[in-house]
This record gives sequence, C-alpha cells and structure tokens, in this order.
Amino acid sequence: MADSSAPTLFTEVTVYSLIACGAQFLAGYLFAQIWGKKCSTVDRWVIVWLFYDAIVHVTLEGPFVYMSLVGTVAASDSPVAELWKEYGKADERWLHSDPTIVSIELLTVTLDGFLALLLAYAIVKDEHYRHFVQITLCVCELYGGWMTFCPDWLVGSPSLNTSNWLYLWVYLMFFNGIWVVVPGLLLWQSWGALRRSHQFQKDNPQKKK
Repeated sequence: MADSSAPTLFTEVTVYSLIACGAQFLAGYLFAQIWGKKCSTVDRWVIVWLFYDAIVHVTLEGPFVYMSLVGTVAASDSPVAELWKEYGKADERWLHSDPTIVSIELLTVTLDGFLALLLAYAIVKDEHYRHFVQITLCVCELYGGWMTFCPDWLVGSPSLNTSNWLYLWVYLMFFNGIWVVVPGLLLWQSWGALRRSHQFQKDNPQKKK
C-alpha cells in the first residue's frame, strides 16, 4: 500500500520547471544555428552550450540574485521563484538567501554570463583570445560549482535532500553535473589547442630580424 504521507514528486510546477529548462536549451540551440552556421560542427555545439549557459545565468540566476538581495526566494511569489522553490526541495539553501550561494551567483550572473557571450563571439569571429576566455570561463564555472557544494559537504550536507531519485539524480546531479562535465571538456579542448599551437611554433621558428 502506498504511503499517503509521502510527498508528490511530480506536480505542475515540476513539469513547468523541466519544460522551462528545455526551452532554455532550445533557445541556445537556435541562437547557435543562426550565429554559428559557418563554424565547425564541434564549435557549433560549443556555441550551443555558451548561449544556453548565458541564458540560464541571465534569465534564471539573475532573478534569483535579485530576489535574494531584496528578500528571499521562499517569500517571493514571482513565477521564477516557483521554479527555485522546486529546486529548493533538493537544496534548501536556495530558498533562504544563503550568503555563500548568493555571493557565487553574483559573480556567475555578472561575470560568467558576459564571458559566455564573449567566448561565443570569439569562436564565431575566430579571435586570437578565444582559448584565454574559454579557460577563464571554465575555471570560473568549475570553481563556482565547487564552492556551491563543498561548504555543505564539510558539515554533513544538512541542506541537501537526496531521499528520492528526482532530487538526487535530476536536480542535484544532472543540473549541476553538466556545469562540471562541459567545462571540463572545454578545458581539455583548450589544452589541445594550446599544445598544438606551441608545437607549431617549435616546428616553424620565425627568423630573427
């Protein structure tokens, strides 16, 4: 017999939240097809990620920062607050203006969002600073993820709810893990590009004037 006291995982807010995340990715994909149509297949997918990254930082995390500075997500009745309340079921720190989380998100919204768009531009225009910006952005994203979870891990993860698969594997693991896996892959890509550039310089030394 089912436990009537168990919380309902899938509510209308759950479905709307997941649809909203899918719509953000779709928007990133469409922007990449428009602006990156002359790029290689790999770089076009990188641009998809960058537009998605910027969209999430601006449209989702931006309102979170505002709500956290003027009050709390838990006390807000805005549509975006409902999405964060859903995520807050897995990590309650996002509901109550946790200083560490808000500090990280301030930089994420202002710096990472800008770097993502700058990197997309650098890839499309084949600018010389592409991998400098790519490495900077990836390190920022990885450090932000570490500082989001490490403080809570060190005290036994009291804020994290891992009691069911939705909160653990979808909200906590998937939606945070992609900001570890993708930056990690992009760092590897930049490492390869810098190594090839260095090897080219060694194999083709310029004549001294």
